[in-house]
Amino acid sequence: MARKTKEEAIETRNLLLEAAEVVFYTKGYSQTTLMDVAEHVGMTRGAIYWHFKNKVDLFEAMIERVRSPLEMLGEECADENEPDPLGKIRDFSILFLRQISQDERKKRVFSILFHKFEMNGQAEELEKRQIKSFIDSTNRIERALKNAMNKGQLPKDLDVHQAAIVKHAYFAGLINNWLFLPESFDLGSMIEPLVDSYIFLLHNCPNLRIKT
Repeated sequence: MARKTKEEAIETRNLLLEAAEVVFYTKGYSQTTLMDVAEHVGMTRGAIYWHFKNKVDLFEAMIERVRSPLEMLGEECADENEPDPLGKIRDFSILFLRQISQDERKKRVFSILFHKFEMNGQAEELEKRQIKSFIDSTNRIERALKNAMNKGQLPKDLDVHQAAIVKHAYFAGLINNWLFLPESFDLGSMIEPLVDSYIFLLHNCPNLRIKT
């Protein structure tokens, strides 16, 4: 019986997270209330408080459900025991873009992050978490690039810090633009050439070299 209750609690939590995705996507973060989420899934606001402390906690859990698996894959690129870190970076980048272009949940959650969450000081704690995630992501990219450089897969004079900034900006820009206007270009058919263009820059762009 206890096990069934635990399973039901997990199911309820997942239903609330799925409802949050839809409501935040439809109304935006600032205009969404916990009651909106509860009503969408036919529950009470008390059901939300059983699983989440407040709207910030619910929003962060919704984001984390999508972000955490991607972060784990990103960490593999920086693993010093990985024999092919550059190949891993390429594979991860392709997978990342493909999932956003094909997986409705990831597409919806990233749309919320890019276009439905207002950094206006009204959710200071949440904004701090998003800033930390941004910094952690750039640092993770930098460590992965350094790993590939140390294994002789990238030029020894590559400015990995600048290259990490470029990668983050490049892919964030692609995702932001496509989510804003999906019909403007076919992301799914362009993924590999777009990723390979970035890798080409790593090998050939003189502006990504450490100045001596």
